[in-house]
Amino acid sequence: MMSSRLPAFSGLSALHAVARCGTLSAAAQALNVSQPAISRRIAGLEADLGCTLFDRGSRPLALTVQGQELAATLATSLGQIETTVEHLRRASAEPTISISGPSGFIAFWLIPRLPALSDAFDGVNVRVMTLENDMNTRAGDIDIRFMARREDGSVARKIIGEQVIAAASPWYLSQRGTPDDLATLDAHVLLSLEDNRTWYDWPRWFGRLGMPKPKARREMEFSSYSILVGALLGGQGIGLAWSGLLDSFFDSGALVRVGDYTVESERGYFLSLRDGDRASPVVQEMAEWIAGESDTG
Repeated sequence: MMSSRLPAFSGLSALHAVARCGTLSAAAQALNVSQPAISRRIAGLEADLGCTLFDRGSRPLALTVQGQELAATLATSLGQIETTVEHLRRASAEPTISISGPSGFIAFWLIPRLPALSDAFDGVNVRVMTLENDMNTRAGDIDIRFMARREDGSVARKIIGEQVIAAASPWYLSQRGTPDDLATLDAHVLLSLEDNRTWYDWPRWFGRLGMPKPKARREMEFSSYSILVGALLGGQGIGLAWSGLLDSFFDSGALVRVGDYTVESERGYFLSLRDGDRASPVVQEMAEWIAGESDTG
């Protein structure tokens, strides 16, 4: 009766390395052993199998028919093993949850809360992505968008409503003075977003108040709200601030309200899960945590 015992794995791995690398020296380097060690392993494998695996008279070294058959089987089998091992490693690794949202929400709401989120979800890695409101971009596991409602058919939860006020830094107001009424801004600089269709700008904000936009001393436009807020904090002028988004700056006194006017709408920040009800329990738990930390949640 023929034995079903497998040859030593050292010989099989040596054959696979030589077939893949092309030479004994390259195979030895790949396996971090000496070239004579590779030769001994191949010789031992041939003795065990009772056949020749390499044509030693050819230059470069060539596999025999038997060697080609075994090398092909090893390539397939070891490839399947590598795939399975990688799958097992990923399954046992710490999970990663991606959170996507507009840059303003990420910078001014989420990032200050990341330490608390990390403490609440110990062992879970977080990937943060800024996607603005581009619906054609693949969302994160947890996705936040600013709009009146989710327009992609997903079930969404409003976590922050829209309340917009005028604001400035105390330093700016100490230099320029606090306007008695926002209807008169001829001594002040207005900060606004360029080509803005999503957020309130000054003309639409004043329009909602039933007032014409007054002429300012100067206006400065910015390509993103994050940059505008940086200019606002730096004392460059008066800008529009969203309640719930910049509350930490008002709480610390870095920003103060200018005037008593507030514009509200049905818009706001909406949270949804990319995979809906199929989202993993930890994704759903993290989404609930984010909603719980919000003003509206």
